[in-house]
Amino acid sequence: MKRLMQLGAFLLAIGMALPALAMGLEEAKQKLETVKQQGLVGETPTGYLEVVRAEGDAPAVVQAINSARRDEYARIAERHDIPVTQVETVAGKKAIEKTPAGQFVQVNGQWVKK
Repeated sequence: MKRLMQLGAFLLAIGMALPALAMGLEEAKQKLETVKQQGLVGETPTGYLEVVRAEGDAPAVVQAINSARRDEYARIAERHDIPVTQVETVAGKKAIEKTPAGQFVQVNGQWVKK
């Protein structure tokens, strides 16, 4: 019985913590530029963000933004009847080109400050 109560308390704690861990897209958009400028997040050739240094909100921002990007890339691919990987590659190239000096981009699998 004691084990069951402990398990119940654990599950309740996890259930309460999950919403706090999830970040909405609007909040992620607001924080994106900051985490990029801090060198915590960078653009990749695959069209997605990746965490450079897992500090603060960086992982949650990456997860929220990448989820939205994934959905948008799929819509574009379907609309133009092309593979989603082609959309990802074009988006990644554009994102890296638009990245300002001083922020991180991934080149040949390595993080480089642009």
